[in-house]
Amino acid sequence: MPETPPDLSNARIAELLDELGDLYELDGAVIHRVLAYRNAAKAVRDATRSVATLTRGGTVTSLPGVGKTLEEKLVALLETGSIPALEKLRAKFPPGLLAMTRLPGLGPKRARKLYDELGLDSLDALATAAKEQKLREVKGFGEKFEEMVLAAIDAGHGAEGSRRIPMHRALETAAPIVEALRAHPAADQVHVAGSARRLADSAKDLDIIATASDPRALLEAFAALPELETSNVPGDNAAKGVTHNGLSIDVRVVEPDQLGNLLQHFTGSKNHNLALRAAAVRKGLHVSEYGVLDDATGVTHRCATEEEVYALLGLPLIPPELREDRGELAFKDAADIPDLITQEDLKGDLHMHTVASDGRGTIREMAEAALARGLEYIAITDHSASHGFGNDVSPDELRRQIERVHEVDQELDGITVLAGSEVNILPDGTLDYDDELLAELDWVVASVHTQFGMDERTMTKRIVTALEHPSVHALGHPTGRKIEQRPAYALDIDAIIDAAARTGTFLEINSAPDRRDLHDVHARAAAAAGVLIVIDSDAHGAEKLGVTGWGVGTARRAWLTAADVANTRPLPELLKLRKGG
Repeated sequence: MPETPPDLSNARIAELLDELGDLYELDGAVIHRVLAYRNAAKAVRDATRSVATLTRGGTVTSLPGVGKTLEEKLVALLETGSIPALEKLRAKFPPGLLAMTRLPGLGPKRARKLYDELGLDSLDALATAAKEQKLREVKGFGEKFEEMVLAAIDAGHGAEGSRRIPMHRALETAAPIVEALRAHPAADQVHVAGSARRLADSAKDLDIIATASDPRALLEAFAALPELETSNVPGDNAAKGVTHNGLSIDVRVVEPDQLGNLLQHFTGSKNHNLALRAAAVRKGLHVSEYGVLDDATGVTHRCATEEEVYALLGLPLIPPELREDRGELAFKDAADIPDLITQEDLKGDLHMHTVASDGRGTIREMAEAALARGLEYIAITDHSASHGFGNDVSPDELRRQIERVHEVDQELDGITVLAGSEVNILPDGTLDYDDELLAELDWVVASVHTQFGMDERTMTKRIVTALEHPSVHALGHPTGRKIEQRPAYALDIDAIIDAAARTGTFLEINSAPDRRDLHDVHARAAAAAGVLIVIDSDAHGAEKLGVTGWGVGTARRAWLTAADVANTRPLPELLKLRKGG
């Protein structure tokens, strides 16, 4: 009998399903088939247990988006090492064409167009065509696209490489591991460090720092966890493992009197630590994960807390989110540190969807869930007439929606429900409801949902025009980015901030954890320009209202206080600040 191929990792299975989806799109398959494979790939990549084991056990269909058809393909993959449909499609297209689809702003459909019209079938061929200015000859591609292609290829996009994982997924993956370590009898303290502790956008690995009565026992327990696909042989104070979705995790166990040193060192960031060391040297000190060495005395100070580390350097304890070398080392004492916003500061949520468009909850369900979370007001902002993804709200339906919102508002005590809409900014900057209908709304979020590929000048003009509309109160997910999935569209963000300041329009930090848009750097610049921020959930179900914690995390990284965020205020005060209020 032929040998059964070894089980594939979740990451490899997901790559194959993604490839199958991309090849189907190249082949012109219906979008539902393409999305089915991409959704399945996402479910496999996010799974915390071995998908191969689930498949062999007959339970893989418990994963979201994995049905019987996908199960059959996974069974074939594990039994034979290949998927027949994938092999058939691979034979139709050159392998270099798939690498082209991974470039930002390209994708399978546009790559297929370049293949059909110019015969481009690899990154090298694409780069050559861009340098020779041939791409602009194809309708829908221009000079800016040629520049973007060359920049993206130079930056390494399109090449196979290690994936970064959006931070919410990384922390979801790490949660049962951290919980298991904390529950172990030998554990004393267990802390997540690194970019996760700074609430960065994404992670390629995770650092865990611990103290324990029996370090080896704790590390051996870590190495044996079922959430790990592979792990090394634990040492006396360190172990390393890789989860089923490809997240590398390092665990270090340290003596209690050095916990502060290691926690500070491994929280980072790299730039913060480099600047910190440089400042320390000027004081005759040397900072490392092992302690703070005083040149004058030869004593290495071991610190049980981070506060002790920073105090030795003449600094207050710097919040992890601010450790990015963006001016935080200028703090002299605790009074200099901004009183960073917390999720409890939010009094309202001004961007959410219901069953009227693409949400899963009714107006009442969203309002009752918001009330249970302690919010004082919400705005129902279903998608407008030209959202472009179905389930849009026609003008007549919006008028009925306004009536339904007002009915729920009158029936519920303790929360105010505003009638709003998330309107689409059309390519010329106009909105897809007429001014008379917009004027009937309590709250208008304007967002770009179509034609992301505009050049910077045109996209900027498009958004500025929308900001100048008297009925637009906030710009939703301003740059359109999706973390590790889709780059921001070409945009002059400084011009957008200037227009928001001039027109009195709020800018949103969209808390959807795969968006977190505005980015923290842009949010800080906006606040410095006097623009008020709104932190919204963009929830499509009552269970998602709590994602505002991710928006707050981004706001904290932007040094924002409650005063910088409009929806930390009671509703009457917010409405006075609103454009036209």
